[in-house]
Amino acid sequence: MEARAELKYARISPRKVKIVLDLIRNKPCEYAMAVLKHTPKAACEDLEKLLKSAMANAENNHNMDVSKLYVAECFVSQGPILKRIRPRAQGRAYRIDKKTSHLTLVLKEKE
Repeated sequence: MEARAELKYARISPRKVKIVLDLIRNKPCEYAMAVLKHTPKAACEDLEKLLKSAMANAENNHNMDVSKLYVAECFVSQGPILKRIRPRAQGRAYRIDKKTSHLTLVLKEKE
């Protein structure tokens, strides 16, 4: 049995999220929550909410024991890119790409 939670269109680059996901992959949920609370990265706020949501899904929808949960899978994929224009010298315009992410967290129960 597995419980999952997804966050779509998060306004943060997938490259920045991947660094934090590597810290919590295959770790118990309590440990992962502690890591997310004490890591000074922008992605931690979104991932902390996502982990809480996945734990609530496991407890309420699948009747899983919260103390036995661990992060089985966590990955990020790239969402659509918001394209913006920045004015530059002599009438030129440079493009700014504002990247978005789709985050997925899967929790399983340890036997």
